[in-house]
Amino acid sequence: MFFEEQAMNNRVIALAFLLIACVISQASAENVLIIGNPDLPKLDCVTVEKLFTGRIIEVNGQPATVVNAASGSLTRQQFLATFLSKDEDQYRAYWVVRRFIGKGTPPKEFSTSREIIEFVKSQPGGIGYISAVDRTPELNVLSEK
Repeated sequence: MFFEEQAMNNRVIALAFLLIACVISQASAENVLIIGNPDLPKLDCVTVEKLFTGRIIEVNGQPATVVNAASGSLTRQQFLATFLSKDEDQYRAYWVVRRFIGKGTPPKEFSTSREIIEFVKSQPGGIGYISAVDRTPELNVLSEK
């Protein structure tokens, strides 16, 4: 009887740890903000996907310049998964093909959210993405997931 009770306690403890791990992993999944120059309108997810894959290069007739977070960053991983349904390898492969067939080059990359924010604020048509934790009141948020 003692061993059965001990085994049950061990299962309950293991289940509790599993539940805590799930909660922590969900908390680490950050929302991503698509931000843009103050003159740009809100964007739907399809437009965001087309911009970051080079299939469209304008928003409301204005040339758009999109920029990425650094390769391998958590924000970029979240962006690729959430907005493009791709991982890093798929996104890189996509751009290898696009470049090879002469259909464009991948967006420029910035190392920090601050660099992305400064770029989109100063560049007409500038669009980038940051983690929601880096949100500030003056940002023009075009889309959020």
